[in-house]
Amino acid sequence: MRLIQSFLLIGLVALAGAKKHPAGIVLSVPIMPRIPSQAKHNEVLQARSALSKPDASAIVSTTCLDTNQVIDAHDEAEAQLSICGGMPGSIQACQGAPSKTEGRARTALFSLSVGSGDSIVITKQLWLRCVHAARSACPTGSLSAVCAGGASSGGNVAFTLTKP
Repeated sequence: MRLIQSFLLIGLVALAGAKKHPAGIVLSVPIMPRIPSQAKHNEVLQARSALSKPDASAIVSTTCLDTNQVIDAHDEAEAQLSICGGMPGSIQACQGAPSKTEGRARTALFSLSVGSGDSIVITKQLWLRCVHAARSACPTGSLSAVCAGGASSGGNVAFTLTKP
């Protein structure tokens, strides 16, 4: 009897939170509580930062621009490897030596540039370390940073991450 009472109580609680049609028909019963998007976003950021410690020597400076911009972590990762025409798989450095390049994926846009007469020759490893270090300083929203090195003259590469 107690088991039946428990099931009835659980059912009543579920129905109290259910979406109902004007005719009184139950349309859906929530199984799990909804987690707000921002909470999910911050959870992903915390998990990412727990993977490894950022290398602060990879960046010269970082400025957080708009911490309220929501840039999807998957889009950011995809855009990160889209610079220089793409650096997936075995490609280990920026190809073509451009003076400016962009990496874009839905909610994320990386824009990179170097000084006059210079070209971008940043390696994938340095680029990933640089973005990881910048993200540790600005875990949410858009940012602007300068990578230590990555230019053909040995100079630095400036970049921004924004929501297009």
